[in-house]
Amino acid sequence: MGTQAFVAVDWGTTNRRAFLIEDGVVRRTARDAIGIRAVPDGDFAAAAHRLRDAMGGAPMLLAGMVGSNRGWVDAGYVPCPATLAGLAASVVAVADGIGIVPGVSIVAGARGDVMRGEEVQVLGAVAAGLAPPDALLCQPGTHCKWARVAGGVLVDFATAMTGELFALLRDHALIGAAMTGAVAPGAAFDDGVARSADGDLTTALFGVRPASLLGLRDDADAAAYVSGLLIGADCRAHVAAGATVHLLADPALGALYAAALAAIGATATVIDSNAAFVAGIVRIRELMP
Repeated sequence: MGTQAFVAVDWGTTNRRAFLIEDGVVRRTARDAIGIRAVPDGDFAAAAHRLRDAMGGAPMLLAGMVGSNRGWVDAGYVPCPATLAGLAASVVAVADGIGIVPGVSIVAGARGDVMRGEEVQVLGAVAAGLAPPDALLCQPGTHCKWARVAGGVLVDFATAMTGELFALLRDHALIGAAMTGAVAPGAAFDDGVARSADGDLTTALFGVRPASLLGLRDDADAAAYVSGLLIGADCRAHVAAGATVHLLADPALGALYAAALAAIGATATVIDSNAAFVAGIVRIRELMP
């Protein structure tokens, strides 16, 4: 496909990011809240063409949940081990000048997992030299991804429902009544990370309720404490002391994971997720037949 101008879109569940790229350089960006759940009348073709026109009308390459069975077209999955070349060879054409990058799947015994969009960032980070060819990468969020690359190839990954569990607990659980405060690094978050080392997460979570009733913890700290519990348990399940983790995260969430990783004796290196996505999607575009 060469280096002609194109519009790259990271189209997720709740938002989408678009980049007009020419000769590998981002010339223009746009972001909105039209994730796959917010597409008017479910008309993905119309939504994509409106965005394409707004970005100058260049060919378009989409990645993320837009290629899921809840999106525009199910673009399928490339199995692990996965490469940018393998993704490029499996791009699905959905309209004239518009294609969707497939996701990545893994089956290891009875365990299966999938990702969509994150694979572009992970492999893009390595391609751009933002992460080494042998590395552990973490993409915190609603569904946190832990991905391992070896020799520049995505060889394994696992998904943790960390962010979704926090939201469910806050909005629907008994302990949610106390979870009204802000979440930020600090003493309450650190206490949660430390408590996660005990290995009885469900007991620790219920402990938020009696801590509120008995005045053992200020309710203003409850949300940060619960976040520390969940993120601490997530990190302990995937990272050993002394390891280095490359974080693809926004500053706020990245700071929480960095604090939790430091508490368990690991090191966090923060990577610009936009730069990683652009590097990955540009390489896919170059490799497309």
